[in-house]
Amino acid sequence: MDTCELPGFHQALKDELRFPLAWGTSPIRDFRTWRRVARETVEEHLFVARDDTPYDPEFGEWRAEGDGFTRELVTFSLTRYGRVRAALLTPHGPGPFRAVLLLHDHGAKFDIGKEKLVRPWYDDTRLTSAQGWADRYFSGRFVGDELARRGYVVLAVDALGWGDRGPITYDQQQALASNLYNLGSSLAGLMAREDVRAADFLAGLDRVDRHRVAALGFSMGAFRAWQTAALSDAIAAAASVCWMTGLKEVMVPGNNILRGQSSYYMLHPGLARHLDFPDVASIGAPKPMLFFHGGQDSLFPTEGVRVAYEKLRAVWRSRHAEERLTLRTWPDLGHVFVDRMQDEVFTWLDHVL
Repeated sequence: MDTCELPGFHQALKDELRFPLAWGTSPIRDFRTWRRVARETVEEHLFVARDDTPYDPEFGEWRAEGDGFTRELVTFSLTRYGRVRAALLTPHGPGPFRAVLLLHDHGAKFDIGKEKLVRPWYDDTRLTSAQGWADRYFSGRFVGDELARRGYVVLAVDALGWGDRGPITYDQQQALASNLYNLGSSLAGLMAREDVRAADFLAGLDRVDRHRVAALGFSMGAFRAWQTAALSDAIAAAASVCWMTGLKEVMVPGNNILRGQSSYYMLHPGLARHLDFPDVASIGAPKPMLFFHGGQDSLFPTEGVRVAYEKLRAVWRSRHAEERLTLRTWPDLGHVFVDRMQDEVFTWLDHVL
């Protein structure tokens, strides 16, 4: 059987997925109660415990001036399992500032992580690689640098396997996921917990207005952005570019989600018995949230995006907060976050924060 082929009885398995905890389907009618129960259900399926390890940050490594902002590397305890090095950009001025947690994509490119979104001023080799990535997906821009110029504090951290925390190879990510499952843990669960910890760290900085912190990501980073908004009260808004779909609709032959490998970063075992992807994102309602989709994006079938957008719209409408939800498909674009999309996201962030 091809590694992407669905078993012959896959339709019966799909039919059994009814997402009974989804808002509107669940017997819970009070939204705040539903949100609490739904969040607890997601957290039960992370298989990684909450973490209150002191961050104990060390600031100032490789400090340099940018165009209206200061660049530095900060090292802190992301979890009890170890310390990480992150890129931190701070606008010039007294603050406190609005802030964005920037969450990088997958892309099967592991030599750079945070560097996909923040110009790596500290490493010429990574700069060459990162510029190539920016040229391919971001119209040559470094999204984090653009945000810092606009007055946002920006934090970007490597996920496990990328940049300073790698690089792994494509095949190694499946072994990494398998080993974590064998240890009673989860690769996707670890990433989810780490992103929440990073959000709390960013919101707690003296230079940041803790009530105006957003999450932003492209591709896998988009998944991470809406997931973090659902799981963290530190995130006031989220912008997700090129990752939203209904699960059933995306599980079609040839899709990446069936291949193992990269999908393990976004797979919480058993959660689909309770909630679909847009149901999890809806835990964040009625926070301002933005979802962009490329109409030519082969990774996310149009029907899956339509189903997800309808679910999201129904939830925000039920909260009388439709104006806080932005859903848009760019018909002529594929799996990219180009300059015109960025400009709309930046304007949206300026408005909601």
